[in-house]
Amino acid sequence: MKMKTCFITFAFGAIFALPLTGFTAEPIQVIEPVKQINLALAELGKKLYFDPRLSQSGWISCNSCHNLSMGGTDNLKTSIGHKWAQGPINAPTVLNSSLNLAQFWDGRAKDLKEQAGGPIANPGEMAFTHELAVSTLENIPGYVIEFRQVFGDKEINIDKVTDAIAEFEKTLVTPNSRFDRWLLGDKNALTSEELSGYELFKTSGCTACHNGPAAGGASFQKMGVVEPYQTKSGAEGLSAVTGKDADRFKFKVPTLRNIELSYPYFHDGEAATLKEAVDIMGRLQLGKKYTDQENASIVAFLKTLTGDQPAFTLPMLPPSTDATPRPKPFE
Repeated sequence: MKMKTCFITFAFGAIFALPLTGFTAEPIQVIEPVKQINLALAELGKKLYFDPRLSQSGWISCNSCHNLSMGGTDNLKTSIGHKWAQGPINAPTVLNSSLNLAQFWDGRAKDLKEQAGGPIANPGEMAFTHELAVSTLENIPGYVIEFRQVFGDKEINIDKVTDAIAEFEKTLVTPNSRFDRWLLGDKNALTSEELSGYELFKTSGCTACHNGPAAGGASFQKMGVVEPYQTKSGAEGLSAVTGKDADRFKFKVPTLRNIELSYPYFHDGEAATLKEAVDIMGRLQLGKKYTDQENASIVAFLKTLTGDQPAFTLPMLPPSTDATPRPKPFE
C-alpha cells in the first residue's frame, strides 16, 4: 500500500514531503494554517485590535490584555483595566481562539465576533460604549475611508467593528510546532523525554479534556473533580451563563497550544509555573501525584506545543483630528 504524504512549506521556503501515516489516530491533531481569510477585512481588524482609542482612557486596546508579543495574553494573574482596576479573571490567550467552542472562560460569547464587542463596553476593561466607540471611528477620516472600502458603504457600526476584529483574530493560529512536525512524520522532532511525557499525558487521562487541534477549548469541565479547588476568585464558571447549579466551577478547558508562553495558569492565574499547574491538575482532576521526573517529562512535552507565532508589520493607525473625541482616562 502506497504511503500518503503531506507537502509542508515552512517560513524559510523549503518544502518537505512528510508521511501522514498514524498522526490522525492521536488525540491531539495538527494545527493547520489559516485557509480562508478576507484580507482587507482582517487588515482593518488588525488596526482596530491595536487601537487604544476604542477605550475611554485612550490607553487600552485588545492587545493590552491579549499581547501578541507575549503568547496572546498579558502574563498577569488577572488583567488590569480602566483606571488600573484589577479584573476578576485571568485573560485567556487569543492565539488559536478560533478553534474554541465558545469564548471567555464561562463561554458567554458564542464566537470571536461576539467576544470582540464585550471588552469595549465592559466598565472594568475598556470602559467605553459601542456608541462612543463608533462615534470615535466616524471622526477619524482614515477609518471612514477604510470602512467604506471594505464594506462598500459609508456606515460604521459595532457589527462591522466586531466583524473586522474577529476576522483578524482568525489569522492568529500557530502551526508548525515541534509536536506538529512529529505528528506529520518527523520522528526526530521530539526527544525521548518529550515523548515519554506525551505518553504519560495520554495514559494519565489528560487527553480526555485536552484533545483536538488546540489540545483543549472544546468542552467545559469542573475545576476540582477529585479534590475541591481552593481559590479566592469569585468566578462561577459556566453556571453564570446557564443558571444551573450543576455547572458551578465548570470552565472552558484552556488550549495547551503555546502554553509555555501564556503563564500564569487557570482561570484565577494562581499557578505561576507549568510544574505547579501539572501538579495541581494531576491531583485535583485525575487523583495522581506525579513524581518530579514525571512532572518534568510532561512539562517537556507541553513545551513542544509552541508553534510559529503571528508575525506581521505593526499597523500604522490613522490619526485623530480636531473633531475626534478626546480620551477620558479618569472618568
